[in-house]
Amino acid sequence: MGATKTDLFTKEQNELAVMVKAIAHPARIAILQYLVRKNACVCGDLVEELGLAQATTSQHLKELKNAGIIQGTIEGVSVCYCINPNVWNQYNALFSNFFREVDLSGAGCC
Repeated sequence: MGATKTDLFTKEQNELAVMVKAIAHPARIAILQYLVRKNACVCGDLVEELGLAQATTSQHLKELKNAGIIQGTIEGVSVCYCINPNVWNQYNALFSNFFREVDLSGAGCC
Protein backbone atom coordinates (compact mmCIF):
# COMPACT_ATOMS: atom_id res chain seq x y z
CA MET A 1 0.00 0.00 0.00
CA GLY A 2 1.35 3.44 -0.91
CA ALA A 3 2.24 6.21 1.48
CA THR A 4 -0.30 8.95 2.05
CA LYS A 5 0.32 12.29 0.42
CA THR A 6 -1.34 14.47 3.06
CA ASP A 7 1.56 16.91 2.87
CA LEU A 8 0.32 17.90 -0.60
CA PHE A 9 -2.79 19.44 0.93
CA THR A 10 -3.50 22.34 3.28
CA LYS A 11 -3.93 21.90 6.99
CA GLU A 12 -7.63 22.76 6.63
CA GLN A 13 -8.12 20.19 3.85
CA ASN A 14 -6.50 17.49 5.97
CA GLU A 15 -8.54 18.44 9.05
CA LEU A 16 -11.77 18.42 7.07
CA ALA A 17 -10.94 15.00 5.58
CA VAL A 18 -10.27 13.54 9.04
CA MET A 19 -13.55 14.97 10.33
CA VAL A 20 -15.55 13.67 7.40
CA LYS A 21 -14.04 10.21 7.80
CA ALA A 22 -14.95 10.18 11.50
CA ILE A 23 -18.63 10.82 10.81
CA ALA A 24 -18.88 9.00 7.46
CA HIS A 25 -21.21 6.24 8.58
CA PRO A 26 -24.98 6.43 9.03
CA ALA A 27 -24.76 4.89 12.51
CA ARG A 28 -22.34 7.61 13.61
CA ILE A 29 -24.62 10.29 12.20
CA ALA A 30 -27.52 8.70 14.13
CA ILE A 31 -25.44 8.65 17.33
CA LEU A 32 -24.55 12.33 16.94
CA GLN A 33 -28.15 13.28 16.19
CA TYR A 34 -29.33 11.38 19.25
CA LEU A 35 -26.74 12.98 21.53
CA VAL A 36 -27.56 16.45 20.18
CA ARG A 37 -31.29 15.82 20.71
CA LYS A 38 -30.76 14.63 24.28
CA ASN A 39 -28.30 17.44 25.06
CA ALA A 40 -27.01 15.43 28.03
CA CYS A 41 -24.77 12.50 28.81
CA VAL A 42 -26.30 9.27 27.56
CA CYS A 43 -25.33 5.92 29.05
CA GLY A 44 -27.21 2.85 27.92
CA ASP A 45 -29.86 4.14 25.54
CA LEU A 46 -27.79 4.09 22.37
CA VAL A 47 -27.95 0.35 21.69
CA GLU A 48 -31.74 0.40 21.93
CA GLU A 49 -31.98 3.62 19.93
CA LEU A 50 -29.82 2.36 17.06
CA GLY A 51 -30.98 -1.25 16.98
CA LEU A 52 -27.39 -2.40 16.49
CA ALA A 53 -25.42 -4.92 18.51
CA GLN A 54 -23.63 -3.64 21.60
CA ALA A 55 -20.22 -4.39 20.06
CA THR A 56 -21.08 -2.52 16.86
CA THR A 57 -22.40 0.48 18.77
CA SER A 58 -19.29 0.48 20.95
CA GLN A 59 -17.05 0.49 17.89
CA HIS A 60 -18.87 3.50 16.43
CA LEU A 61 -18.66 5.30 19.77
CA LYS A 62 -14.94 4.55 19.91
CA GLU A 63 -14.40 6.10 16.47
CA LEU A 64 -16.33 9.22 17.41
CA LYS A 65 -14.48 9.49 20.71
CA ASN A 66 -11.10 9.03 19.00
CA ALA A 67 -12.03 11.89 16.67
CA GLY A 68 -12.87 13.96 19.74
CA ILE A 69 -16.39 14.87 18.65
CA ILE A 70 -17.87 13.05 21.64
CA GLN A 71 -16.55 12.62 25.14
CA GLY A 72 -17.22 9.92 27.66
CA THR A 73 -17.25 9.67 31.40
CA ILE A 74 -17.31 6.50 33.45
CA GLU A 75 -20.24 6.20 35.84
CA GLY A 76 -20.16 2.92 37.71
CA VAL A 77 -19.97 0.11 35.17
CA SER A 78 -21.14 2.18 32.21
CA VAL A 79 -19.69 4.95 30.09
CA CYS A 80 -21.83 7.98 29.42
CA TYR A 81 -21.34 9.99 26.23
CA CYS A 82 -22.09 13.54 25.17
CA ILE A 83 -21.07 15.98 22.43
CA ASN A 84 -17.71 17.70 22.95
CA PRO A 85 -18.75 21.32 22.34
CA ASN A 86 -15.25 22.54 21.43
CA VAL A 87 -14.76 19.95 18.69
CA TRP A 88 -18.39 20.30 17.55
CA ASN A 89 -17.76 24.02 17.02
CA GLN A 90 -14.56 23.24 15.08
CA TYR A 91 -16.54 20.91 12.79
CA ASN A 92 -19.17 23.59 12.35
CA ALA A 93 -16.59 26.24 11.44
CA LEU A 94 -14.67 24.03 9.00
CA PHE A 95 -17.80 22.79 7.23
CA SER A 96 -19.29 26.29 7.10
CA ASN A 97 -16.10 27.68 5.56
CA PHE A 98 -15.94 24.80 3.09
CA PHE A 99 -19.47 25.37 1.80
CA ARG A 100 -19.21 29.16 1.94
CA GLU A 101 -16.10 29.14 -0.28
CA VAL A 102 -18.04 27.86 -3.27
CA ASP A 103 -20.38 30.05 -5.29
CA LEU A 104 -22.32 27.95 -7.77
CA SER A 105 -24.89 30.59 -8.65
CA GLY A 106 -23.36 31.36 -12.03
CA ALA A 107 -21.72 28.03 -12.72
CA GLY A 108 -22.22 26.46 -16.08
CA CYS A 109 -21.71 22.77 -15.66
CA CYS A 110 -22.16 19.90 -18.08
